Amino acid sequence: MATRYTSSFNDTLSSGVSIDSTRRIFNFGERVAELAPQQSPFFVYLQKVARRVTDDPVFKLLEQRHQWQRRNFEVEEAFDPGAEVIGTACDAGDDLHICCKYDKYGRTTTTNNPCYFILPGQVIAVRANSGDVHRFRILPTATITNNADTVAGNGTYINHDTTNLLTEITGESLIPLNTVDTADAWAIGNKGQVIGSAWAEGSTAPEGWEDAFYDREGYCQIFKTAINLFSGTSLATRYRGVANEYRRVWQDKLMEHKMDIEHAVLFGTGASATETAATTAPVRYTWGILPYTELYGKIYNFTYAASGYDAFLDAMEDYFAPESGNSGAKLVLASRKVITFLNKMGSNGFLDNTVGSAQYRLDVANIPGNFGHTVTKVNTIFGDLYFVAEPLLRGPWEDYAIAVDLKNVAYRPLGANGINRDTFITTNIQDNDVDGRQDLITTEAGLEISLPETHAILKFS
Repeated sequence: MATRYTSSFNDTLSSGVSIDSTRRIFNFGERVAELAPQQSPFFVYLQKVARRVTDDPVFKLLEQRHQWQRRNFEVEEAFDPGAEVIGTACDAGDDLHICCKYDKYGRTTTTNNPCYFILPGQVIAVRANSGDVHRFRILPTATITNNADTVAGNGTYINHDTTNLLTEITGESLIPLNTVDTADAWAIGNKGQVIGSAWAEGSTAPEGWEDAFYDREGYCQIFKTAINLFSGTSLATRYRGVANEYRRVWQDKLMEHKMDIEHAVLFGTGASATETAATTAPVRYTWGILPYTELYGKIYNFTYAASGYDAFLDAMEDYFAPESGNSGAKLVLASRKVITFLNKMGSNGFLDNTVGSAQYRLDVANIPGNFGHTVTKVNTIFGDLYFVAEPLLRGPWEDYAIAVDLKNVAYRPLGANGINRDTFITTNIQDNDVDGRQDLITTEAGLEISLPETHAILKFS
């Protein structure tokens, strides 16, 4: 590890040290994040708790949404089980059609999808129109048809269009486990879920199913910041203000480089493309957490009004849903305007309305952060939110807060074959015959974002 030359923002370089090694490459690595951590909170947290080296500038990741969290469904067509007796199969004509609102990868959708997890031998529970919950066992001999698997020779779906897919269970295969009244029908949209399986003694092995990994990719972006060429004369001259101008500029350029990375991991749009016909080398851009979450994550809208915390708590019920793979604690990068709202103590303030008059809903407190930040902790019954001021959320984003699940993001510097492309400094890049000096700061890294539904944009108005 190279010598650390700056201890904090605006400090001069320590006396007695030098960065004048001829053509040396210094590995600054994660130390660059320690420069003024309050100016780039997201980059600091990524470096400290979510740093993972990649061996390819285009890195692949697989997302797994665990099957056991999402075996719930909806009734897709009205169903009347009739007056059924416990242990007696439903009539042959009473076929049950159900669907779910997520695909085989577990991603939430607005369209209907087949329930691949429905298998013979399972026990299901469905809420009827009356409010009663009916429980049925699916016989081991049941015929279960998923429309996505039923295709004609030309690849088109049979019986149902591709936006209205469902799973069909033949009626005579359903055995009620509780008494069903004659008028106790099921309407479209009624909720149900798998509540286990039941098998006879000595029975054979059941069928199986599996979820699928979803494939994503990210990109390492090359960041470069050059220190202007200093002539030998300027290097030897004593200046007013800061005597060593070269070292002063060095500090500013390190901060500039770090802030370039902070901007990219916040606002970047991922891409890899050859931009001109004159070169075949691609230019890669890392994804930023804000545009990525706007595209694939969750968005919640709130107001600065006194009633805003009610909507806030309702949103958290959805946001921390376990089927999304949430960790239960979020880092929330918030604009200064949002931070101010959270800390207002007046009669219309968030703190007063949550702690003062509704202390059993939310617990809000200011606590010291681990990396030099002041953190506003909002404890809800569903999970904890740690609000940190993000100074770059301004202008068009002054009413924004970005909730990040740190278990599902990673800072990915490129490093393979013993060469680490995390932030490093190359000294003396000028030509050999130049009476002067020029240095270069380089980073090749990107942001990995997985399970985007565990991240959210909180918009206030």
